[in-house]
Order: sequence, then C-alpha cells, then structure tokens
Amino acid sequence: MQTDDFRGLVLRNTLTKRMELFSPRRPGEVRIFTCGPSVYRRPHVGNYRSFLYEDILVRYLEYLGYEVKRVINFTDVEDKTISTAAEEGTEVLQLTTPVVETFFRECELLGIKLPDHIPRSSTSIDEAVEIIGILIDKGHAYWHDGNVYFDPLTYEGFGEIFGLDMSRWPKRKIRFSKDTYNGLRWNLGDFILWHGHRGDEKIHWDTAIGAGRPSWNIQDPAMIKQTLGYELDIHCGGIDNKWRHHDYNRAVMESAGGVEFCRYWLHGEHLIVGGETMSKSRGNVIYPEHLLERGCDGQHIRFLLIYGYYRDKLNISDELMDRRCRQIEELQAHVADLLSTRTTPAASTPRMEAAAREIVPLFEHAMNNDLRVQGAIDEVKGVVDELHKLSGGKGLPSTVRDTAEEGLRRIDTVLGVIFPRD
Repeated sequence: MQTDDFRGLVLRNTLTKRMELFSPRRPGEVRIFTCGPSVYRRPHVGNYRSFLYEDILVRYLEYLGYEVKRVINFTDVEDKTISTAAEEGTEVLQLTTPVVETFFRECELLGIKLPDHIPRSSTSIDEAVEIIGILIDKGHAYWHDGNVYFDPLTYEGFGEIFGLDMSRWPKRKIRFSKDTYNGLRWNLGDFILWHGHRGDEKIHWDTAIGAGRPSWNIQDPAMIKQTLGYELDIHCGGIDNKWRHHDYNRAVMESAGGVEFCRYWLHGEHLIVGGETMSKSRGNVIYPEHLLERGCDGQHIRFLLIYGYYRDKLNISDELMDRRCRQIEELQAHVADLLSTRTTPAASTPRMEAAAREIVPLFEHAMNNDLRVQGAIDEVKGVVDELHKLSGGKGLPSTVRDTAEEGLRRIDTVLGVIFPRD
C-alpha cells in the first residue's frame, strides 16, 4: 500500500466549516460511524439518499486502498419506538423486526454494502451505563428526579458542529427529558441521558446505576464505544443530525473519553418532492417500492439518488425520475457498445490511448472534491463519448479496450451504475 496515493481526498468538514485534506489517525485505516435508521418505521428514499452517499464514501475510501472499519447502527429503544409499539398494541421486537428485514432487503436492492455486524441500542446497555457513570464522576452529568442529565456548559466547544450561538444559552437551569423533539430546533438546556424506571414502563433494564433505559442521546455513543472505541475519523449522517444530535454525541464522547472524538463530520442534505419536504400529511412520502412500480430497478434508484452532490438538496419529480432512468440506460448502453468485440476494431491512435488512460484520473479528480458524484459520472461519460467518436463507431483496439474496461470496472466498484448487475 502506498500512502502517497491517499493525499488527494478533500472533504467539506461541517465542524470546521471548510474543505480539508483528509488524513486519518492511523495510516491506511479509516474508522467511520454512519447514523443508521430508527427502526420504529421503515426508511424512505430520503433516508436511503443518506445511506447511499455514505456507501459511496466507504467504497471510495476502499477504492483508494484504505482499510475501512465502518459501523452503522439500529436505534431500537428510543421514545418513538416504544410509543409506536404501544399505540399499535405490539411488542417492540414485533414492531422493529419487519423494519429491519425491509432495510436489509432494500439495501441489497440499492447496492448498499453493510458491515457484517450492526449493533443495536438494546445490545449496548452496559456501555451506556459505563459512559454515564464516567460522566457523573467527572461532573458532566447529574441525577435529577430519577433521571440523569448532561450539562452542556461543562463541555468546552459545545454546539460547534451546528454553529450554535452560545450567548443565547439561558441563565436558569432548564432540562429536556424527551429523547427527541419535533422539528429542527435547539433545546437550550441540559439533555437527558438516562430514563429512570417509574414502575410502569415495560422497557427497562436493571443496571449498576439502577433500573431504567438509555436515552437516544447516549445510545450512539454507547454503540460507537462498543465497536470502535472513543476515536473516529469520520462521522456521517443526514442534515437533521446537525440539530442537537451530533453535538450531543461529540460532547458525550469527548467528556467521557478525554480525547478528540472525531475529526471529520459530513452531513447530507434533504431529499424533497416537488419542492416540498416529504411528510405523511402531504401524502408525498416515497419508498423504493413506489419507484419499482414505475418501472425502475435497483440501479435506476441508486443512480437517481447518488447523481448530484450530497450536500445539495435533491428535488424529485416525475420528470426527473424519467430523465435519470434514461441517463443510466444510455450510459450502460454506450459502455457496452464501446467495449464490444463484435466489430472490426479501429486502428489505435495516441489520442485514443490517452483518452482511455484519462478515465480513472478524471473520475478521481471529481471524487476527491468532496465526493462530487455527478461530476465523476459526467467525466466518465465524456471519455466514453470521446472514445466512441475517435473509433468512428467501430470497436476499440484491444489495448485501448482493455485499459478502458479495467478503469471503468474499477470505478464501478464505487458507483455501482456503469455496468448492469449480473
């Protein structure tokens, strides 16, 4: 492995608000945490857009030669999961199991590569209790009325990921006792880490700090510590996580671990439909099955959701869906035609050979600019079109064809849309 090959990737770091040359803590190894689904309801295509930009990131890092240790999680015992199960008159496991099964099936459909093991909130209780104990001992957290709360004012740097104006912080003590609150808003006050057992909740554990359950705000840190420890290279999620969640994670992990938690923070923008945010009340929530019913397949949907820039909003419409389906079909047809051996090849020329060699560096140039997938695909298509023109519609000479195919297949280990699936 040549570390010189790793110098080109630049990422837009939400924490520092600037583009930064990526450099992991350990040479040749990257540790990534990507926020997984809350499994009280099935993911929609907006969620899958986030999972797909994270998939592209992981695949591109592996393409560059890194060993990627990636964790994605299932949040299965937060307030919403418990309340939804109660409303539907079912057990939490009965509620979440079909959602998890659907997630695995749709990730396979979309070509999303997942780790072999996915931790759950319900399987990291001991880690949550351990972290809470450390935070209490260090004075960052405290008991109040049977619950445990974190005081953000004890952690220097709180709110930096979002860019929170801490001068707005209230002078009086305010506590927020729910796992989450509706809407994109900041809760200016202390946030809950542990829900003490009141005697009527079904979901609780008997632990070293008493009976209760971990709040959502400690669940990701617990799963991260369980699988990767206190230090990450990259933390990913959707734009919604900039409100409270990721600043909470950072404050908890650095206060407990005493080391820098994560250097690079990435956030993907919303997917909207017809200019409006998806919501059940508007009736515009789209699931992968809706696109399949339109005649799309998994690669069509993958192309639709990755073609663009993950930090820009993606506005889906019927016209856009149709156009993206045509684009991927045309790209695959052009590549297949270019690499065909059915016709007598054209004579090789220096320009033809140079164009075939340019496929990979042009792809990398776009991807190294904070994962500009649309630019990368456009560059690939541009070279494919040029090679068609240079060959005069005939087949490529074998040396040029071999160079082009080798580059395209390597690139498609990241994109997953250039060649039809077997």
